[in-house]
Order: sequence, then structure tokens, then C-alpha cells
Amino acid sequence: MNRAAIQSLARAVIETEARAVAGLSERIDEGFLAACGLMLDCGGRVVVIGMGKSGHVGNKIAATLASTGTAAFFVHPAEASHGDIGMIKSSDVVLALSNSGETDEVNQILPLLKRLGVKIVAMTGNPGSTLARHADAHIDVSVEKEACPLGLAPTSSTTAALVMGDALAVSLLESRGFTAEDFARSHPAGQLGRRLLLHIQDIMHRDEEIPSVSEGASISQAIVEMTAKRLGMTAVTGPDGRVVGIYTDGDLRRTLDTGLDPHTTPIRKAMTPGGKSITPDALAVEAMQLMQKHAIQGLLVIDGSGKLVGALNFQDLLRAGVV
Repeated sequence: MNRAAIQSLARAVIETEARAVAGLSERIDEGFLAACGLMLDCGGRVVVIGMGKSGHVGNKIAATLASTGTAAFFVHPAEASHGDIGMIKSSDVVLALSNSGETDEVNQILPLLKRLGVKIVAMTGNPGSTLARHADAHIDVSVEKEACPLGLAPTSSTTAALVMGDALAVSLLESRGFTAEDFARSHPAGQLGRRLLLHIQDIMHRDEEIPSVSEGASISQAIVEMTAKRLGMTAVTGPDGRVVGIYTDGDLRRTLDTGLDPHTTPIRKAMTPGGKSITPDALAVEAMQLMQKHAIQGLLVIDGSGKLVGALNFQDLLRAGVV
């Protein structure tokens, strides 16, 4: 094995495909805008078709569109000629991929699509091709050359189509006002959904599980409360029930350094006034960001009036799969 030759060829492939992708910015033209307009105005779904490698890329584009707010699915053009064209309705938009623009299986169903009144967006590397000429909008994804040294295997061309598909999906996402919560609704499983949809009130400790002492309690009483509730902290509340401070494991270590008598010293003299807190309707991921920003291990949960309603620590976020 010639290691140097392999490294050289691999780098050449990456550089060739990088140039192909860089050239796409010039193709964000009227054709691209027309394609976006057709998809935004679509009363049905975006149906993606393509053969061979273009089909594989089309599958991925359809999946990306569907997960970012544009209803979409993939139909194999050969299967469309044998009945699956019934899946396509007049209210749909067809996104047809073909690097040459002359793929038989794709062009054979063009008359049927026209008869249905379906709007067609073509994504090809040949603006003068049959597919491009018969489309309602054409997106040019032509490349200077394939990264394959034989100039045969679809490499740069498929990468260019894939990137342009992402450009379409993200442009439509932004135009639709698609939000992080919308994205999470289509990705409810796993860490992604938990990070985006889980709220503080879903994972916080409540009622008797909340560590809390009055500001008149002694430091030793606060330590007992912290030990019993096992969150590494306790809230300190005033007579009206509002939070006035927090006492943590870190505060305890600092107390020991000062030589204060924990049995006689009131907690208000050792607590951290105010302390970091969060509201119950905030997202759990916001709690994680707050803890990381301030290098702390726990948060108090307070309502709009400043009343203590919960508490959580970093371990709660770990158990919930947020981290």
C-alpha cells in the first residue's frame, strides 16, 4: 500500500468537492428563489424523485425537508411508472433530481406529472436538459468535475446536490418561522427531544423534597436540611416565603474557613444572598446552560412572585438525559 499516494488522492477528492460546494453560492439565483416560492405555496407535499445516486441524495433531502417543517417524502421514479404515481396529487410539488437531466425513469413520468398539474422543480447539472426545460423552476447544481479520477463515479455532483438540498430546507425553515420546539416535535425520541421539550417543572423536586430553612435558622440547621434533602444546597426564605438567599456545599466550606460557630450563627450571615434561580416553565436545557455559565451545581426554582416552588441539581439533568 502506497500511503503517500492514498493520502494525496484523498486530499484531492476533498479539495475538488470543496470547490464544487463553494461554487454553489453563485447558484442562489432566481431559479432557487422560484423553487422556494413553489414549495412555500404548496398546498400538498413536496415529492422528491431521483434514480441511482440522485435517488439516495433525494431520500436524504426529503427527510431533511420533512424534519424542518416542509411535508415531504421520496418516490422512486421507476416505481412511479408502475403505480406509485398515484401517491402524487395535483396540490403537490415534485422536486426531481438528475445530474444529467436526461434520466429516462424521471423524464418518462414528466408528461404524467404535467397532466396532473403538478409544479416541478428540477435540480440538475445541465440547464439545457429535458428535465430542466420542462420544469417550472430549475436549480443549477453543475460541477466543474467529479472527484473520481476516472471522472465517472458521482462524487462532486452528489455532494453539490446534497448541499443545495440543505440550502433549500433551511431557507424554507426560516421562511416558515420554524422554531426549535417545532423541530423537537418531529424528533421526540432520544436526547434531542429531551433537550428541547423538557421543562424545569417536569424534573424539579417539589413540596417536601425542597431543601429550605428560614433566614433565622442556624447554620447547623441548614446543614441538617442539606444533608436530609441531598441536593447539595438549601434555600433560605424570609417571613413571606420568598427566597432571600441560598446556602450550598461551597458556602459550607467557606464557613468552616471563617471559624463561625455553626450552632449559634444564623444562616443569613453565611448564605449567598439571592442566589441563582430559574422559573418552572423554563426549558431544562436553560438550567444546564445557567449551571455551566456560573459553574454551579444546583438551582432554586421560583415562581413569578419570588416564592420557592422547587429545586434541582446537575444530577437531575443527567438523569433526565438533558446533559
